[in-house]
Amino acid sequence: MTTTDRQPHRPLAGIRVADLSRVLAGPYATMLLADMGADVVKIEHPEHGDDTRSWGPPWAGDQAAYYLSLNRGKRSLAIDLKDPEGLAAVRELCAGADVVVQNFRPGVIERLGLGYEQVKKLNPGVVYCSISGFSSGHSPAGRAGFDVIVQGESGLMSTTGTPGGSPTKIGIPISDVFTGLNAAAAICGALTGRERTGTGTHVEVSLINSALSSLVNVAQRGLVTGAEPERFGQAHSTIVPYQVFPTADAEMIVAAGNDSLYRRLCTAVGRAELADDPRFATNPDRVANREVLVAELTAALSAKGAEEWLPILTAAGVPVGKVRGVLEAIRAADASGDAATITVDHPTLGDLELVRAGFRFDSPTPEADAAVLPPPLLGQHSTAVLEGLGLTDEQIAGLVARGVVNQNGQTRSTTRRGADHR
Repeated sequence: MTTTDRQPHRPLAGIRVADLSRVLAGPYATMLLADMGADVVKIEHPEHGDDTRSWGPPWAGDQAAYYLSLNRGKRSLAIDLKDPEGLAAVRELCAGADVVVQNFRPGVIERLGLGYEQVKKLNPGVVYCSISGFSSGHSPAGRAGFDVIVQGESGLMSTTGTPGGSPTKIGIPISDVFTGLNAAAAICGALTGRERTGTGTHVEVSLINSALSSLVNVAQRGLVTGAEPERFGQAHSTIVPYQVFPTADAEMIVAAGNDSLYRRLCTAVGRAELADDPRFATNPDRVANREVLVAELTAALSAKGAEEWLPILTAAGVPVGKVRGVLEAIRAADASGDAATITVDHPTLGDLELVRAGFRFDSPTPEADAAVLPPPLLGQHSTAVLEGLGLTDEQIAGLVARGVVNQNGQTRSTTRRGADHR
């Protein structure tokens, strides 16, 4: 059963995606497409599959947590692209797909005969998405792009960290995530354009361009001033107070983004006189006198714990939040009534909890959750996909016998558990 069959109410139901990507940016994009109802067929090497299958610990049973985070909603076709028959099957899949996503090194996909121009001849309406570290126009050509390199090269790292301290890597592979989001958005836009024009298109998305575009107001600050933007750590460059504050027992964020919110904050913390102080009357004044004001507010907020301040400031209409750990944040979201996770029925792990996408089409229900495919075992759907392409039982059996296709859902990569490849 395809994703489309299970989620016919989703906006991309009926869309077939041939996913030739691996690791993070591409699989994240295709997972979002699957969340929107697309039937995503994940093409993997028959022996080791996606690289992230071996990126543990930690493990859930014999499945790497990293892999599980990026591949729900998909079907796995484990097939050797170096074999002529295997390649022919994947070419047939691309010929009938609405969307093809790939992130091979430059030149490799063309040598396989699966580049955009080659697929376009078979499938003129295809929306073809190429994902790379550095775009095709970037020099030097073919430069490898990993998240940590792009965080540094794009300026992202320079914006993160304490003032006067060293640039700091963001704790998640953020340039990959931005790239996946950009790819999914561009693909959806291209599919909409195809409905209007009847023609497909080639979408190029890179980590470097995604990271640069994410700099938004910080980049514009540099363009306007002609100076490198400073690091502000847990504070904001142009809004005060808009930062983390220590309390008696934990750190808390206050985001008083305008004059009205600032006055409410002063009253709520028992320092109403600060609202009338001319040094802090407007946001530009508060930015100019940042250090003095932050010291005053820190002293006031240190009188109580975070759990005491949260209801007080919330009742006053002041945007406020607690600095939480990851698991604490997930459980807090669940407790608020906005379920942050989904539980799927995994073929070997049973109930498996995964983080939901950042969008909702309707209120999550047990029935809708039950329709979501779990992250597939390696080759779990090889037979069904190949049958859908018109291969006979005898042809499939021959491919399996020669090791071209894996159809048993097992992966030898789990034997490498001793190493942590993060």
